[in-house]
Amino acid sequence: MIAHYPHASLGGANHGWLNAKHHFSFASYHDPKKMSFGELLVINDDIIQPYTGFDTHPHRDMEIITYVRRGAITHKDSRGNKGRTTAGNIQVMSAGTGIKHSEFNHEDEETNIFQIWITPKSRGIEPRWDTAEFPTKASSSSLPLLVSGKGDAPLSIHQDARIYAGRMNKGTKFTHSIQGQAYLLVSEGQVQVDKINASKGDGLAITKQKNVDLKALQDSDVLIIEVPGITRAR
Repeated sequence: MIAHYPHASLGGANHGWLNAKHHFSFASYHDPKKMSFGELLVINDDIIQPYTGFDTHPHRDMEIITYVRRGAITHKDSRGNKGRTTAGNIQVMSAGTGIKHSEFNHEDEETNIFQIWITPKSRGIEPRWDTAEFPTKASSSSLPLLVSGKGDAPLSIHQDARIYAGRMNKGTKFTHSIQGQAYLLVSEGQVQVDKINASKGDGLAITKQKNVDLKALQDSDVLIIEVPGITRAR
C-alpha cells in the first residue's frame, strides 16, 4: 500500500530566513493523521537563506540525519565536531545523552536540506557526529545504501533503519526490496513508484509491501528511508 503526499499538500511555515515543509507534525504544524511513520518522526524539507541558520540548540536521544539537496550546511557542536556537508552528501548525529549544535548556511546561495529524525533503539548512548561524501554516478540497478544501523554502510545510526539514496537517469527502472516499511522522497525530478507519478518534494509512505518498482521519468534524485514500526513506548 502506498500513500502519496504531494509537496504542495505538506504543512509548514515560512519564517523568512527559513522556508520549511513538514512531512509529519512538527512545531506549529499539527495533523493527527501524520504524527510519525513507525520510528521515523520527522522529515523537514528546509530551504535556508544565505548566511542564516539554526543557532546552537540542544538534542538528546534522537538520530538526526541531514541530506543536503542544494548548497551546503556547516555543523558545529558541543563535542568539538565541525564540518561542512555539500549537496548530495549526508551527515548524521546521534544525540544520545545530550549534545548542543548549530547548523548554518555560510554560502552565497540558498541551501536546501532534508532533515530526518529517527528514534534510537535505546536511550543514553554516547553522542557522535559523522559525515560522508558519496559518488555522483547515476544508479543503474539499485540505490546505494548510505546509512544503516547494522554497520554495512558508510554512515551508521543507532536504530535498525536504512537510508538509500542516489541518482536515476531518465528511463532507468528497477525494483527496490523493502525491509520493514519505507518512506520515499523525490529530491529532484519525477519518478514512477509502482503506478504513482511522484514529483520533486513529494513523499510516499509504503507499507505492507516487500518491494516497489521505480522508473525515472526525468533525471531524478531519490531517497528511501526504511524503518521498523514503533518498537517501544515513546
